[in-house]
Amino acid sequence: METAEFDALAAAAGGLLKAKGEQLVAAESCTGGLVAGAVTAVSGSSEWFDRGFVTYSNEAKRDMLGVPMALIEEHGAVSEPVARAMALGALSASLGTLSVAITGIAGPGGGSPKKPVGTVCFAWARSGEAMPRSETRRFAGGRDEVRRQAVLRALQGVVDLLDDGGAGRA
Repeated sequence: METAEFDALAAAAGGLLKAKGEQLVAAESCTGGLVAGAVTAVSGSSEWFDRGFVTYSNEAKRDMLGVPMALIEEHGAVSEPVARAMALGALSASLGTLSVAITGIAGPGGGSPKKPVGTVCFAWARSGEAMPRSETRRFAGGRDEVRRQAVLRALQGVVDLLDDGGAGRA
């Protein structure tokens, strides 16, 4: 995976997190820790990154983040409601003040007509805010490309959230 883009975006997110006194926490499924890897590649990230949760299985989402199995059964693991629950669970289970959650279908298998390969759901939650922001994207390409694009979108969402002071959409 191309690291220059990751490094620049992770450093930008880190600068904003540090300046605002925020601590980031990541809850990742399809990206398998790549967000945590991108941010910890930045020197000094221990000042603004608390931890990452890799919750690849539904059981891990339940056990580590408190995502209700009923929510997963109702909406599917790849859904905005589950991403929002992951983001809130990551805040609850950490010292973080801002979280990013990612759940998706990186492929090459696992897709369906309703949720094709490349479908990725994101959520960003912030301590003190009632409702996490969430969105669904569909990325083109193979497994590595989908995961790369998901990490970049996740980090850009962190930057957007911090840049606009919480107003607007991430």
